[in-house]
Amino acid sequence: MKILYVASEAGPFIRSGGLGDVAAALPKSIKALGHDVRIVIPFYKQDIPLSFQQTMAFVGSTFVELSWRRQYCGVYEASYDGVTYYFIDNEYYFNRKGLYGHFDDGERYAFFSRAILEILPVIDFFPDIIHSNDWQTALVPAFLDVFYRFTEEYQAIKTIFTIHNIEFQGKYDKCIIGDILGMPSWAHSIVENDNCANFMKAGIESANAVTTVSETYAEEILHPFYSYGLDGILENRKFKLFGVINGIDTNLYSPKTDKALFANYTSRSIIKKLDNKKGLCEMVNLPYKAERPVIAMVTRLTEQKGMDLVMAVIEQILSADLQIVILGKGDWKYEQALKDLEERYTNKFRAIINFSADIASKLYAGADMFLMPSKFEPCGLSQMLSMSYGTVPIVRETGGLKDSVIPFNPETGVGTGFTFVTYNSYDMLDAVWRAYALYKDKTKWDKLVKNTMNADFSWAKSAQKYIDIYEKI
Repeated sequence: MKILYVASEAGPFIRSGGLGDVAAALPKSIKALGHDVRIVIPFYKQDIPLSFQQTMAFVGSTFVELSWRRQYCGVYEASYDGVTYYFIDNEYYFNRKGLYGHFDDGERYAFFSRAILEILPVIDFFPDIIHSNDWQTALVPAFLDVFYRFTEEYQAIKTIFTIHNIEFQGKYDKCIIGDILGMPSWAHSIVENDNCANFMKAGIESANAVTTVSETYAEEILHPFYSYGLDGILENRKFKLFGVINGIDTNLYSPKTDKALFANYTSRSIIKKLDNKKGLCEMVNLPYKAERPVIAMVTRLTEQKGMDLVMAVIEQILSADLQIVILGKGDWKYEQALKDLEERYTNKFRAIINFSADIASKLYAGADMFLMPSKFEPCGLSQMLSMSYGTVPIVRETGGLKDSVIPFNPETGVGTGFTFVTYNSYDMLDAVWRAYALYKDKTKWDKLVKNTMNADFSWAKSAQKYIDIYEKI
């Protein structure tokens, strides 16, 4: 099959979060299974490193119509890990600092979505499947149906739309449906929802298949608590809704090869994990004690990530003989509260108000437990990363956290972590105490750590599930 994978970011060229990791790893895994897959992202000239820009070759150009606008669209090409990447170039839309958060993001990504369809003759690639991701490319299936189906080369193209986080839908004043998207009046209902233009709604309506990034999240978004207003639309379209959990790049994130670690190790040399624990404590200036557990969090400091639960009981957790290290940025109230806490618990707690992939790796490897009490989590990668480094996850049973963490049974030795169900600080606290108690039993804890490291989170299984969906549509 020929597959065009389109996203607003993709590693290694540009990534700001999980989407960038997925858009790099999934196509590579699909290609490894024998398919011709190519990636399209915007050419962010001020954010893509110059070293990558120097590897790009100019392919050609065309023009993109957005209502009364006619905008230039250049196409560049590069190859990485055997996968071809195309970059959509437009100085006005993409030669600025920062990927998202601009006043005209709706227009920028409407341009990008339509450009994807316009460049197919330029790159001489008419795919069997176009796979779009999140609201930034949700208009691709709608534009295809409204403007391109009458052209022979486009008639057989099928579309799949993946929801990575339904909270962010691309919602704008409905006047843009005509003035920017250029949709004819008969097609306004495809984009309109709740008296707004809603890009994600257009993708759900128009795509041949809709996927989410975990099986549980596909079920959760059918309910109002999780759907952010789209439950009715999804309920009517659930015949084409599928959940496929993300994987992680096990070559990129491996304690055996990660250069950021103080010492590399495998499940057979797990004793070297203590070297990372010692190095972590020294790095953040905490007293080191091998038998004292360290709990880590690598997270955005927001309510969605469960920070309200954490702040409600963190002093109770710190009353035990353990240490906590949190890495992340987010809401000011949490940043300030964590820094205040650090001043009062100088030997037990550290907050690094920043984000660093290097420090994150050191936490994954150096901690004993990884806390992730999210209110909702479409998939989550951190719990998988922590497990691959032998750090035991403590998570709430939601979305991908439920699908990837198996509650540990100390009687049978089966399981990979500790879970709780209700979004409640004391249920979270109970899970922490269960983990803390098991930590004292070295035999059972070592068994649990080996279970986590042996869990398979490679992309191969998920890639095959996507191929099955491609074939189905």
